[in-house]
Amino acid sequence: MKRPIAAIAGTGRGLPAHVMTNHDFASIGIETSHEWIMERSGISERRVAKNGETTCSMAADAGRKAMEVAGVHPGEIDVIVLSTATPDRLLPSTAVDIQAELGATRAAAFDIGAACAGWLYAMTTAEGLIMSGTAETALVIGSEKMSAIVDWKDRATCVLFGDGAGAAVLKRSKHGKGILSAYMRSDGKLADLLYRPDGGATTPMSVEVLEKRSHLVRMAGREVFKHAVRSMADAADRALDGARLTGSDIDLLIPHQANVRIIEATAKHSGIPMDKVYVNVDRYGNTSSASIPIALNEAIESGRIKDGSTVMMVAFGAGFTWASMVIRF
Repeated sequence: MKRPIAAIAGTGRGLPAHVMTNHDFASIGIETSHEWIMERSGISERRVAKNGETTCSMAADAGRKAMEVAGVHPGEIDVIVLSTATPDRLLPSTAVDIQAELGATRAAAFDIGAACAGWLYAMTTAEGLIMSGTAETALVIGSEKMSAIVDWKDRATCVLFGDGAGAAVLKRSKHGKGILSAYMRSDGKLADLLYRPDGGATTPMSVEVLEKRSHLVRMAGREVFKHAVRSMADAADRALDGARLTGSDIDLLIPHQANVRIIEATAKHSGIPMDKVYVNVDRYGNTSSASIPIALNEAIESGRIKDGSTVMMVAFGAGFTWASMVIRF
């Protein structure tokens, strides 16, 4: 187990006001049912951004709350690392818009694109910047407006996703608290199982792309599920090995909130009972890289994480990418 370099000083979340339940899909012409969605995913409702709510605005909301908890003012932030698959625009990065919104005038700011595993990638990147001495205080955010990129005519995918943001302030570790281990992997050979085929620089937006709806998310659900279970189990093993811990040492598991069956499989593999697993997929759906920081903030606020708690976080996403982290609070 390595000596902790960086620790979480505060967390926050930013969520759209609008709640969309499973029953609401009938109003937009989607032939599905609450029972069908619950059986396959465990999702009952999700938040959907409306009325000018953006990836930036949700991220800034989460960031302000995290900074308030950490007792940090905007001028103390050295770097803002944003994980997002849904930037508000393609140039410049959404992170610089967040920087301007927060008034973090000293901060470097950049985006990371690693889909649902992105916030753990961003945390590991920020930890490295602190380790190198490049930064002392980092704001790490996962923010997603998934409603902007899902195909609202495809019932297999549109029912799964939601919008939201979560953030953490990362500072230099004290008293042995902080990140005990981190792990990241990817496999680009499987990219076409979960992706947006068109709309990028290779095939820019056009009338044809819009008509085919090929700029929206496409997913091979069964294959993604299979690889998610396998990869999250691998990530959990690597994080525990890196921290020289076992599942019995973990006080709380916070997995990526994509599907309750994947969550249950990951917990079972690690030997962690479900009463030590934080689950909120039923209320938010899959918010991609925002899911773990949102859940982390809720777990802290609800008292599930206390001083001295050891927490493991595990995620899997498009790419494929997967990652894990163990933190002592």
